Amino acid sequence: MKLRTLLPFALLTLAAIGHGQEAVDPKPIIQEVITAVGGPDKLLRQFRMKETYHMGSEPTPPEGKKPGTRESFVQAPVYWWIGKKDRTGEPAKFDVWAWTLVALTDPKSKVTVVPDVTESGKPLTGLRISESITPPLELYFDKQSKLLVRMDWRNDIYRFSDWREQDGLKYAAKTIMYSKSTGNAWFYHEITEIERLKELPSDLPR
Repeated sequence: MKLRTLLPFALLTLAAIGHGQEAVDPKPIIQEVITAVGGPDKLLRQFRMKETYHMGSEPTPPEGKKPGTRESFVQAPVYWWIGKKDRTGEPAKFDVWAWTLVALTDPKSKVTVVPDVTESGKPLTGLRISESITPPLELYFDKQSKLLVRMDWRNDIYRFSDWREQDGLKYAAKTIMYSKSTGNAWFYHEITEIERLKELPSDLPR
């Protein structure tokens, strides 16, 4: 077959593949992953959490150093305070909004299915969130448990583990961030306490 004949065929094939991916309805996947953590009514929309964290390539801080600690108040995607320090202007608030899965339910979010990836030999189902989050962010879920395993955003890959349950909600207590460019871990984070809030403290700056 001549090249001029092959080229239109290849273009048609690529177009068909792209169309097939766009045709996949994300709604059943969204429903499954939200049900897996406890259902839409259990998602964290306004909450307090205590955390420990440290930067570096090892799971524990260097000898002689203790992990950092902080208490955060979150009303994602708009507000995030550490103590009484307003972090509203920081992109990191979108990380939190994404792993709570609330971003999947926001009317401003455009959610599409992306190709599967593999983590530790297991295939993961992927969803991309755009428009409400810039640049777009990908979430990847275990095909069996439907729980969040990985998040890709900007220059980092987040890997989640140590699932716990609080007030009918399952959440990943531990997160490790890896650089996309080097593949190396650089940030370790653990939620040590989490509480859903009906109201935020009145003395937080806004």
